[in-house]
Amino acid sequence: MFTSDEVATYFMSLIDYVIWFLAILLDRPRVISANVGHAWNLPENTFGAAYARFMGSMNFSPDGRPPVRFMETVELTYVAMRAREVHNFWHTLFDLPTNLIGESSLKRYFHEDLDDVRRRWGIIPAPAPSEPNAVSAS
Repeated sequence: MFTSDEVATYFMSLIDYVIWFLAILLDRPRVISANVGHAWNLPENTFGAAYARFMGSMNFSPDGRPPVRFMETVELTYVAMRAREVHNFWHTLFDLPTNLIGESSLKRYFHEDLDDVRRRWGIIPAPAPSEPNAVSAS
């Protein structure tokens, strides 16, 4: 059981997150060369320098991503684009390669994060059927 202080604290953190996310939606910052090119000049022990080294070692350009298409709203297009733009931040942060193992590791991390959210909210995914075409006899 949760105390009222814990619930209030949790909801305040949600409100803070929503405010932060809305600010991003309003400002719409971009991870493009014009905005992150200076990362090459940052001190060695900074995230920006690590990101620049990662991008350089992979011969990636922040401007080399394909455009986001087929989204219903401008906001959804931006969110999808933002997810693409920050994806290599995660590779940098976790020091993961861009091969199958690195991508799978990132997916696992985010899946575990979703499991944590599900546990907190009491959301339990339905179990998979024991046989591919099994139908319950109810």
